[in-house]
Formats: sequence, C-alpha cells, structure tokens
Amino acid sequence: MDFETIIAGFASSLTLANLVFICLGVIVGIVVGAIPGLNGPMAIAICVPLTFVLDPLTAIAFLIGINKGANYGGSVSAILINVPGAAEAMATTFDGYPLARLGKGLKALKMSLYASVWGDTFSDLVLILVAAPFAIMALKMGPSELFAVLLFALTFIAALVGSSATKGIIAAIAGVFLSTVGLDPEASTPRMTFGQLDLEEGVPLLALIVGMLALSEILIQIEEGWRTRHAKEPEQRVSVFDAKGDDRRVTWPEFRGCLRTIFRSSIIGTVIGALPGLGSTLAGFLGYGAAKRASKTPDEFGKGKLEGVAAAEAANSAVVGANLIPTLSLGIPGNLSAAILLGALIIHGVQPGPMIFESHGELIYGIFGAMLVANFANLLIGHGGLRVFAYIISLPNRYIHPVIVLMCFAGTYLTTQSMLAIGVMVGFALLGYIMRKLDYSIVAFIIAFIMGPMTEDALRQTMVLFGDRPTELLTRPITMVFFALTAYSLWRFVVGRKPQILAEPN
Repeated sequence: MDFETIIAGFASSLTLANLVFICLGVIVGIVVGAIPGLNGPMAIAICVPLTFVLDPLTAIAFLIGINKGANYGGSVSAILINVPGAAEAMATTFDGYPLARLGKGLKALKMSLYASVWGDTFSDLVLILVAAPFAIMALKMGPSELFAVLLFALTFIAALVGSSATKGIIAAIAGVFLSTVGLDPEASTPRMTFGQLDLEEGVPLLALIVGMLALSEILIQIEEGWRTRHAKEPEQRVSVFDAKGDDRRVTWPEFRGCLRTIFRSSIIGTVIGALPGLGSTLAGFLGYGAAKRASKTPDEFGKGKLEGVAAAEAANSAVVGANLIPTLSLGIPGNLSAAILLGALIIHGVQPGPMIFESHGELIYGIFGAMLVANFANLLIGHGGLRVFAYIISLPNRYIHPVIVLMCFAGTYLTTQSMLAIGVMVGFALLGYIMRKLDYSIVAFIIAFIMGPMTEDALRQTMVLFGDRPTELLTRPITMVFFALTAYSLWRFVVGRKPQILAEPN
C-alpha cells in the first residue's frame, strides 16, 4: 500500500462531518454506558440504521465513537453507585466506589477517564502498526488454512464466553446453522426460506442484532423492574458536587505514580483484545490483579486506591482497538462490539478480511484516523461533561425504555422497508430473552451467525481442493496446527474447568 493512500485516509477522518459524528457518537456512548443495564453493543446496534444515509467512513466513525464512549461511560455508574454500567467496568468498582464514598468521586472519574484514553490510544497505535502486516500474512493462507483458523475461532469463542462451554458451543452451532438461510452461494437455490422472498438474501442481520441485544435486554429489565418494584430503594449515587481542593482533580504526582500501572494494563488489554473471545471484562480483572501484585501496598487495594481504578480502566479500554486486529485482517470479530462493527462494514459494502487493505485502503486508514480522533474527543467530552453524565445515571428506566423500543422498531423498518424484518426482530427478541434466562450465550450466537458465510465458503473450497485426496491436508502445517488447537480447546473447555470470570464479556 502506498504512502499517499495512508495519508489520504488519515486526512479523510478530519472532515467536518466526520468530526461532528465522532463527537456525537462519543456523547451517545458515554450516556448509554453510564446507565446501568444499557451497554455499548446495544447502542451500536440501535444506531446502525441511522448510518445508512452516511458514507461508509462517517458511518463507521460514528459507531466507533459510540463504542469508545460507552467503554468509558460504564465506569461512571461503577464509581458513583457501585453498579457497573457494563461488565467491563466490574473491576473499577473495587476502588472506584470506595473513593467516591471518601468524597473523591470526581478524582476517581477523572483518573478513570485519563487511564481509559491512554489504554485506548495505545491499542489503537498497535492496531495501526500490526493490522496491515497481519493481513499480508493472512493472504498467504489457502482455503484450508482459513477454514481451520475460522473453526478454531468459533470453538474458542463459543467455549470461552458465557458460564457454560457446552451451552456456548450449542449457541454457536445454532448461529452458524441460521446463517445458511437464503440462496445457496454456489447453486443459487433457496435454503430454508419457506417461500419468503425477503429471506432469499438471508436472515436480516440488523433485525437479528437489534432484537437479540436491545429488545431482549429491555424485556429482562422490565421483568426485573416488576420483581423489585416493592423492594427497598437502591443505594443512591454519591454526589460529585461537594468535592473540594485536590479531591476535585488528579494531581501530576498522582498521575505519575500510576503511569507504570497504566502502561502495564495497556499491554495486558491489547494482548487480550487481539485474541478473539476473551473480552474487556477479563482484561479489567487481569490488569487490576497485576497492579495489586506489583504494588508495594497491596492491602490498600479495595479500600479506595487510585491506582486500582487506573489499572482496571486502562486494561479494559485497551481491548477496544486491539479487537479490530482479527476483525479487519481475518473477518473474525474479537468481541460483540467488533462483531456489530463488522456487520456494519458488510452492510455498507465493505467485506473485512485479508484483502480489505488492498481494496479499501483509504477507508481503513480513515477509520484508524477516526479512532485516534475519537480518543481525543472522549477525553475532552468526558472531562467537560462529568457532572452531566453523573446526573444522567439517575434517570428512571420509564423514560429510557420507550425511546429505545421506538428506535428499534423505526430503525429496523426504515432499513428494510419490510414488515417481515419487524417480525424477525421481535422473534429474535424473544429468542434472546429465552437464551438469557437459560444462560445460553447470545455473544457466541451472533458472532457465529456473522462468521458463518465465510466459514461455509472456506469449507466448500477446501472440499473442492482436497475432497478426493484428504490426506494432503496432512502436508499443510498451518491447517493441522489449528485443527489440533480446535480439538484441544474443545477438550479443555468442555471436559476441563473454565474461569468464571469470563461470563459473557461485551
């Protein structure tokens, strides 16, 4: 790829329209992330239909802004009311809420913001440096290698997310099976369309994502609201308006004292993010645990130590950029947010995979530029709006739920102009609700659904090439290595034990 394409890509991210939508996305993301029960993937799914009138770069930049804003926004409620707005902020509550109880909530929020932006920027730089070489390496793989990699990714993600490896694998198999609905890619004959012309292009991706993520979550929250209607009121959020002096800010000595921890957590989060399926939740806990082990005063962790907040937030935020490494280079989404972004790229006519840097080089480097701009916007907007975001989390759900439901229905219909898509969305909302209640992984289901067509194509090409001489696969070392890893991951996670910390990462 020539240098002019890279420069043109980064320059295209600085247009007025892109800057406005990036900032708007960050605001939406922080607000959604700060409200307990809502999360970044839900916000991205709901807003995908709003991007259809935008060009691809502006659309993806807007969604990236939401993703980055939501990842930080989860720490707001984690610090102020001890309820993480998203799962990745769970480790932030350990020291964030004790700091708020000590009257240092504003200080904790600012350290969370600084560490989050630092970790996010670090992983973005790694993405920019690594993604293209990684895609070049991927181009050297044939269909059998690609199928082996995709199969390993599917089993690895399915076995790792959720509380049960078996249920995760079942959900992934169901997702792949559902992805075969539509016209056969070779024979162009309908498969499981039941005479519905609207299904010949497959199950509407947006209807599936919105139904399973947004509407099913609303159903869960409504049910929980009915159950707790007569329960005692939850603990009120801690006010940040009463802080005085140094309790209102992070001093330079305090930030400098956390720099080593932030850098360590950024590396941990980047490595975790580059491995599909692990997610921000694990990164936050590992970053926090590493900081506690390296500290000279580990007994102070959990009692209101600023370093604990920095460690958790830098680690979980570093996942955001790194999980796009396999997403863009191989078409394998690193987590649920990356899966929805991958779906948005496909909807806008961009097919992720090894050829993406060759066919859409300027767009990809425009996205990289937008990610860096979004970090800067996150810092400015997050810092300037801390008090506003702290107030927003107190809004009752009776004002929030109707707006979300309306956006789900309107967005899905405007996208497809089909009432069938509305029915599909409602159907998947009910399926998502049932899967949540039975503890089946909707993350594994959605990621497998998106990866299904690519896996089918790679399998069919492999069968054409090696169907008459399957023993030749033994001469393909990469293929055999990933087949072996697939078998090992199935044995390890189905027969063996898995850490409970990995329950359904976002």
